[in-house]
Amino acid sequence: MAELDTSGGGKKGGGKVRTKKQSTRVDLTAMVDLAFLLITFFILTTTLQKPKAMDLTMPDKDEKNDQLPVPATRTMTVLLGANNRVEWFMGQPGNPLTAPTVTGFGKNGIRQSLLDKGQEVKAKSGKSMIVLIKPSDKSTYSDMVSMMDELNIVGNEQRAIVDITPPEIDLLKRDNVY
Repeated sequence: MAELDTSGGGKKGGGKVRTKKQSTRVDLTAMVDLAFLLITFFILTTTLQKPKAMDLTMPDKDEKNDQLPVPATRTMTVLLGANNRVEWFMGQPGNPLTAPTVTGFGKNGIRQSLLDKGQEVKAKSGKSMIVLIKPSDKSTYSDMVSMMDELNIVGNEQRAIVDITPPEIDLLKRDNVY
């Protein structure tokens, strides 16, 4: 049978003495402690994104509000339709002072109309324009928020959210906005 020789190279006794190499060991306890301290520090000092809400004051349902008459020359009605489109006109729905115009949101859409008509009303009457916002059942909540944002951008302070009437829905249907 074969035998395995595990001696130091054939000579017995007088060879070189070799020391065993020790394995290196790094103690990571302090690094783990430091990592947890840093994680805890950043979690406690980080500010999370604060929710943004738009202030909207609505009248009480129980109170009887005496409404003052508003001249049609100062009133802009904005009808919110489907697919992020709006239709606006000056005056009353049955007898508008300007032809109903279909537009969208943004710098070249309803914002430009609000700026132009707001300046016209201010020049003629000396008072600011009143905007009536009438969302339809085809409009979305984001349309309403976009409209309020547009009014905030142009600096319009007099606004009201009003229920849409059947003649105004017919107007939206006629112009393919409903």
